[in-house]
Amino acid sequence: MDIQEKIEILTEGAKYDVSCSSSGSSRRGSSNGIGSTASSGICHSWADDGRCISLLKILYSNYCIYDCIYCVNRASNDVRRAAFTPEELAKLTIEFYKRNYIEGLFLSSGVINTPDYTMECLIQTMKILREQYRFNGYIHMKAIPGADEKLIQLAGTYADRMSINIELPTEESLLKLAPQKKKEMITKPMTYISNQISEQRENRKKYKRTPSFVPAGQSTQLIIGATPDKDYQVLRLTEGLYKHFQLKRVYYSSYIPIVEHPSLPTTSGSSLVREHRLYQADWLLRFYGFDVDELFNNNYGQQLDLTLDPKCDWALRNIELFPVEVNKADYEMLLKVPGIGIKSARKIVTARRFGPISYEGLKQMGIVLKRAQYFITCQGKYYGSVSLDGHRIRNKLVGVYGNQQSSNITIGQSYQLSFF
Repeated sequence: MDIQEKIEILTEGAKYDVSCSSSGSSRRGSSNGIGSTASSGICHSWADDGRCISLLKILYSNYCIYDCIYCVNRASNDVRRAAFTPEELAKLTIEFYKRNYIEGLFLSSGVINTPDYTMECLIQTMKILREQYRFNGYIHMKAIPGADEKLIQLAGTYADRMSINIELPTEESLLKLAPQKKKEMITKPMTYISNQISEQRENRKKYKRTPSFVPAGQSTQLIIGATPDKDYQVLRLTEGLYKHFQLKRVYYSSYIPIVEHPSLPTTSGSSLVREHRLYQADWLLRFYGFDVDELFNNNYGQQLDLTLDPKCDWALRNIELFPVEVNKADYEMLLKVPGIGIKSARKIVTARRFGPISYEGLKQMGIVLKRAQYFITCQGKYYGSVSLDGHRIRNKLVGVYGNQQSSNITIGQSYQLSFF
């Protein structure tokens, strides 16, 4: 099989991984090497299916000993199979880089023979890139669940970011769709990476030349929609991952029906709207001071509203907390007002030191008043175009037509914009 054919097979198999973002890495490269991990060195583009392809996203191999029901590369699926050698993949990467096709490498693989053997192949690929080709660019590697910790440790010295995909939000889902994988196979290396990052950070305070270990941190991916797990369960897991494993990001991948199986939902498409709402809720957990129980307060269905962003939805379900007076509310409460973001809240707190803020002043600060007007008072006056009633405000925010359609936004009806 020639290289071109391998590229076609193994890039196709890798496109369902979603873990592309700014590297966030500050790993120092060698003076005589090529490439850079600086954020400006990573350019982002998007495939016609909306997924980020700023890196060469490719599998080392799509052979796999596991038979995860949802996976296109599962052992029992009748697809074309291919595998690189470490030398082939390293050479391919560096040639793409020299041609300015890519800014880095996103390296994953099916599990060949054993997790340890697969990890050794991936490590050898990175070793050739770093040591033979002196490649300083960004490498994001998917660690193989079940691999030995020594191999995880070695891989972390070459990779900028490592991720271990949890894939399914609950143990029950994992047992149903990926019975060969165990929770411990995922959490154990995740814990090890987290501990090593902490240890490396402490050592760096004492010794400046401490070798780097995944300087861009670790991340994971969850598949949404392949199982009946609720958004509340997904976000509870996310919250725990950020707290206990110091994850940089949790990525959500809407289930795409690429294989048929009695255990999989019979949908005709993926729910990209749900995926988008989960990313918005994730943002609220990380930067707006929400916790999951608070976000789902009075949400008895435990699902995010597809017609409204999670902060608006939360505010309407807890309308008794509003309106808040922008000249008196503390920073934490301002953050929870729809239409007021982190920068806006800081501007309000700063401006209040010099005197009361007027409604016109809020406009000049860039507050999104088309949403915020329903949840604030300014110098004691309420500026909403309807009374403080959750149902009426909801109609204003999404429109009567949006309310009528809300129950019709279902899996399979969303679509992704194409940039090509």
